[in-house]
Amino acid sequence: MAIGNVYVIAAIAIVGGGLFGFDISSMSAIIGTPQYKCYFNQGPTPASMDECTGPRSDVQGGITASMAGGSWLAALVSGFLSDILGRKKAIMIGAVIWVIGSIIVCASQGIAMLIVGRIINGFCVGICSAQVPVYISELAPPSKRGRLVGAQQWAITWGIMIMFYISYGCSFIKGTASFRLPWGLQMIPAILLFIGMCFLPESPRWLARKDRWEDCHAVLTLVHGKGDPNSPFVVREFQEIKDMCEFERRNADATFIELLKPNMIFRTHIGVFTQIWSQLTGMNVMMYYITYVFAMAGLSGNNLLVSSSIQYVINVLLTVPALLYVDRWGRRPTLLLGATGMMTWMFANAGLLSSYGHYAGPNGVNNTPEASWSISGPPSKAVIACTYLFVASYAPTWGPVSWIYPPELFPLRVRGKAVALSTSANWAFNFALGYFVPPSFVNIQWKTYIIFGVFNLSMFIHVFFAFPETAGKTLEEVEDMFTDPLGPKYIGTLPWKTRIVTKKALLLEHGETDPEKLAQIEHYENGGRSDSDAAEEVATKT
Repeated sequence: MAIGNVYVIAAIAIVGGGLFGFDISSMSAIIGTPQYKCYFNQGPTPASMDECTGPRSDVQGGITASMAGGSWLAALVSGFLSDILGRKKAIMIGAVIWVIGSIIVCASQGIAMLIVGRIINGFCVGICSAQVPVYISELAPPSKRGRLVGAQQWAITWGIMIMFYISYGCSFIKGTASFRLPWGLQMIPAILLFIGMCFLPESPRWLARKDRWEDCHAVLTLVHGKGDPNSPFVVREFQEIKDMCEFERRNADATFIELLKPNMIFRTHIGVFTQIWSQLTGMNVMMYYITYVFAMAGLSGNNLLVSSSIQYVINVLLTVPALLYVDRWGRRPTLLLGATGMMTWMFANAGLLSSYGHYAGPNGVNNTPEASWSISGPPSKAVIACTYLFVASYAPTWGPVSWIYPPELFPLRVRGKAVALSTSANWAFNFALGYFVPPSFVNIQWKTYIIFGVFNLSMFIHVFFAFPETAGKTLEEVEDMFTDPLGPKYIGTLPWKTRIVTKKALLLEHGETDPEKLAQIEHYENGGRSDSDAAEEVATKT
């Protein structure tokens, strides 16, 4: 018997996101430990473990980025995989791949084997990070879609925090078991994900695309109708899916090329840049290389690891408000506010480091060349505070919304491939930044923060002029927004004129069918402009 509660469905599926979190802190908590540095040491032969420098900065960047490289390729392939086999089976395949990669990483006998294992782990993360949001968005009701898809980011934050503390505890173990044990424990959530997915329904929209209408209706009844096949919301949703499938069937089958055609290129660029900007915020620096940042601020040993872990706790806690309120706040205001906050803290850190810090020498702080800049006293505490505030700005904004937004933008026929393309952009930039940041800290030191501050300013401008509001709309209503005949051709309703329509969605989900009442709510939420008004304007123009 399949599970019909959307919260339980999301709770199981987002474990796929948690695997990405596990991977992040399985590196960030370990790369600064003597055991890791000595086993993978590429520097001079040390007299003691404390003198090991570990892999060279470019090699460490390659080790970290290798997972993102595998994720990029798998994210692209995942669109084909999920369109052929289904969203559910694609996620299950990802779980199996993760177990294989974790075995290789755990058994690593050198840097090459470690990189191969992380690339295979990346195949899983690429598949799951692309298809879990698609799967949940195609099952979730409009008024809850934001919080349910955004829960993937919450799972990522939990994965980061749990694995960091596991790795911290294992750092007290002597020898290679200190990093092999946490790398091996990564397999457990993937096994649980595979088992849990066996009890979940397939996406009703994917079933509709395969002409499995009875199964589609059964899933909608199970998830939205609470067992009542005649529920008004189930009837309306089923008809909308049917109408959309019939319309799409009259067109050619979807390919990646279609995403670049004039009628689709605008929303394709929005989906791709949502994921690109989420990486260029600079959160990558804070997650993967936080131990380098705090080492520059004068922390070492246990203080370094414990202080680094606080940002992971902040990340977990402050993702919760977004899950509760993102469908009320809307996507646009959340992204704009997040970009403003992150820009502020990045520029603040750059100013503090440049004004009060100094070059730490070629070996860096604590024999870590990447920790190339040293700052002490009250300014160092300000750097730590700004770092925490940066995470607090990212967690309730770009963190969850970057996963919520892309699946909402595209019609059913291209959704799997479109989200795969968007997510592949995430991993391409994740790879680039994972590789770029260690040499950047070595060569341009504090100026790294200036670069990310400028990126945050750029994304604010881009979001304001190009990103429309999707909160509260059904996926079919989002399609209508992009094809609005009153807006510019191929753009539809101008982004800054779009509104949140959560109240109407809630009424429909609770069985409201009174056209007059729905029209009043729609008129209010659209700022006094309803669909009937739009129709009259079109008639007047023509």
